[in-house]
Amino acid sequence: WRGDLKKCPKCAALWIGAAALEEKAFGATRARSVLELARSRNKGTPSLWLAAMRLERRHGHQKLAENLQAKALQECESSGELWADCISTAPRPARKGKSLEALKRCDNDARVIVAVANLFVSERKHNKARKWFARATALEPDLGDAWAHAYFFEVKDGTDQTRQDLVDRCVAAEPAHGELWTSVAKDPKNARLDVAQKLRLCAEKLKRAEDEEALA
Repeated sequence: WRGDLKKCPKCAALWIGAAALEEKAFGATRARSVLELARSRNKGTPSLWLAAMRLERRHGHQKLAENLQAKALQECESSGELWADCISTAPRPARKGKSLEALKRCDNDARVIVAVANLFVSERKHNKARKWFARATALEPDLGDAWAHAYFFEVKDGTDQTRQDLVDRCVAAEPAHGELWTSVAKDPKNARLDVAQKLRLCAEKLKRAEDEEALA
């Protein structure tokens, strides 16, 4: 991977992939070093900060993750990606305050809107959640992750009609972006799947993640 990074030192995805390889082969310390180097060479890149925070969380270093998050939001204060992560990972009593702060910084970012919708889901305010999911998908219809979270909500708390309506709107939008969505859509074994099938697979991944979090 070193040769690839010499050719494309500004490619965040390459740095994140390299860190993942180092983590798998040698552990968190080597991966941390790769991501530190990546951030030093690519200032203001939210995805590199997010990768570093996730690395620390995977290895149980919550305080390190929190410190990284604070620094990330100083450097990238208008990043919806980082603010959405901030909302979803904050202690439950602090999530409302984080949501308000995030909306002040980037109120038209679909990822933040989805995070706020999920906050309403956790509070069992289903009508509000549905409205905010609808706002997110209208704001950025190309963001597959927004559709996935909305559909997962409808699977748990909606009706056959609300589920089908959402699937129909998603199929019409033909989303192509989002971390979760692309992890499903770009998997070679899913190459022949249509939009509705990819949407359902994304919801299944969200369900597994929720179950794992509940067991943690």
